[in-house]
Amino acid sequence: MFNEEAIIKEFNFKGVRSSGAGGQHVNKVSSKIELSFNIKDSLVLTNIQKQSIQYKLSNRITKEGLLILQCGESRSQHRNKNIATIRAIELLKLALCKEKKRIPTKIPKAVIIKRLKNKRANKERKANRQKPNLD
Repeated sequence: MFNEEAIIKEFNFKGVRSSGAGGQHVNKVSSKIELSFNIKDSLVLTNIQKQSIQYKLSNRITKEGLLILQCGESRSQHRNKNIATIRAIELLKLALCKEKKRIPTKIPKAVIIKRLKNKRANKERKANRQKPNLD
């Protein structure tokens, strides 16, 4: 697929101030991490891989070709960085996985016969409900 270590070197990390409760400490520390990865300028990925990622992750990629992830789960910036890195690699792996081709199954003859029998029985049942024709 791709070299994980080389891709991690291409990731850009930025510390951002976390939102939410936490008192004064939250206002001073940038523990939230914003990971950005420029897919177009990547040296690790092939052109085919880049196209696949662009297509499958189109709703998560900016117009400039940046994949941006944020992680502010933990109070620790290092832990958030690790979580964001793992998520980004998993996302890229999922985007590069080839989907299995669906093999259409055939309807068994017994099922077709059973359906036709039920249709016939239903037809007769409804025909018996009608008033008899006395002409």
